[in-house]
Amino acid sequence: MTPVYPKFDVTQSGHLQVSAVHSIYWEECGTATGVPILYLHGGPGGGIDDSDRQYFDPAHYRSVLFDQRGSGKSTPHASLEENTTWHLLREHLHVDKWIVFGGSWGSTLALAYAESHPDRCLGLIVRGIFTLRREELLWYYQHGANMLFPDYFEAYKNAIPAAERGDLMQAYYKRLTNDDDEDEQLKCADAWSRWEVSTSKLIVDPAYIAKADDPEWALAFARIECHYFVNGGWMRDGQLVEDASKIKHLPITIIQGRYDVVCPAKTSWDLYQALGGSHNKNIDYQIIGDAGHSAHEKTIEQALMDAVEKFKSIKA
Repeated sequence: MTPVYPKFDVTQSGHLQVSAVHSIYWEECGTATGVPILYLHGGPGGGIDDSDRQYFDPAHYRSVLFDQRGSGKSTPHASLEENTTWHLLREHLHVDKWIVFGGSWGSTLALAYAESHPDRCLGLIVRGIFTLRREELLWYYQHGANMLFPDYFEAYKNAIPAAERGDLMQAYYKRLTNDDDEDEQLKCADAWSRWEVSTSKLIVDPAYIAKADDPEWALAFARIECHYFVNGGWMRDGQLVEDASKIKHLPITIIQGRYDVVCPAKTSWDLYQALGGSHNKNIDYQIIGDAGHSAHEKTIEQALMDAVEKFKSIKA
């Protein structure tokens, strides 16, 4: 069992102007001659945390992390302009091939990138699989997860007038994109974000819920997520599962919490089957029996560390 690495310094960082609108914050860690590994954060809109780089042995990996458009230290904050799945996948770093690592929305982006550029991937480590299918969105944001967390869902639901609750995502989107009513915008950002952080762990964690206390973080998180979700990620429904055959030759580790309410295990199972299931020896599929969605649950974290350690056998 490999523990997370102690905190270490960023090798280099900066902002990269990727369009006339957006500048993204990026950082590189580890050794310049190491095996490149790309970290894709969740949300969309979540941004990277300092702890995210601690998955990667700085003596072995050249890890690259960045705040996606509108998130974290990237500018402009919470911007939806030129912010789609395919804008996020544009290439600006001069890396020939890399391992791609992502959880939740990061798994969505990892799959979209790998299926678009399989020749640029050495392998994938993905967690809490989310493929942005309509059924997945409705389960969590409309009806399904509320059966398990009715108390926390109440606040999420009550932020929207009763007459508009037949399509909660659309109702939230209308308010989160209304810059003329900042109070309503921030109220909805808080309710949307608080619903997610309240349900992300197997055991509800008040300290984790406190992330939503930061209105700047909550606004980017809720606004960008809702923007992607009402637009279906600018993909056909089911695209990432249907196109999985494009990457079945790659080494892929899938890590899934059994009691993940945000991204239920069925999605990871559907992906696993589309990749060939037990017949495909390139795929390591793990359901973690005592965990929910968050990468910060101990058994999920341990599985991720073990996967990153195992991938050290891959050469650039």
